[in-house]
Amino acid sequence: MISRIFIICSLATICNMAQAQNPVQWKYSVVKVDNATYELHLTATMQEGWHIYAQQQPKEAIAVPTQIAYRANPLVTPVGTAREIGQKETQTVEALDIKQYQYAHTVDFVQKITLKATVKTSFSGTVTFQACTDKQCLPPKVESFDLTL
Repeated sequence: MISRIFIICSLATICNMAQAQNPVQWKYSVVKVDNATYELHLTATMQEGWHIYAQQQPKEAIAVPTQIAYRANPLVTPVGTAREIGQKETQTVEALDIKQYQYAHTVDFVQKITLKATVKTSFSGTVTFQACTDKQCLPPKVESFDLTL
């Protein structure tokens, strides 16, 4: 009986530790290009041994790709999709015969936007990502951002 209680407590502790981990830190900033154009920088910095996945993945990939969603703002228009600036790595999972794309250390997602009028406004949204090591993955997480333009 005591060994069962010990096993249950150990499993609960391990699960709580995995949930409490926050191996990815996000910083959000805005760079003004001209009066109507801005670049949003959503920069992820991962702890050593951790990575997150690129937005675009091969068809066979099982990774949860990073997704950026913007809240509608009638004064702001996103131009294209966010560029990824960082050292993209190809992860090969030989047991499953798949490849997927990931970033370790740091990656900067840069979204160009234009203003429809010269006014002060904000631009907000969410970043959904999954942090993994070579041995474990945390559940996908959603981070919100709100940037003043």
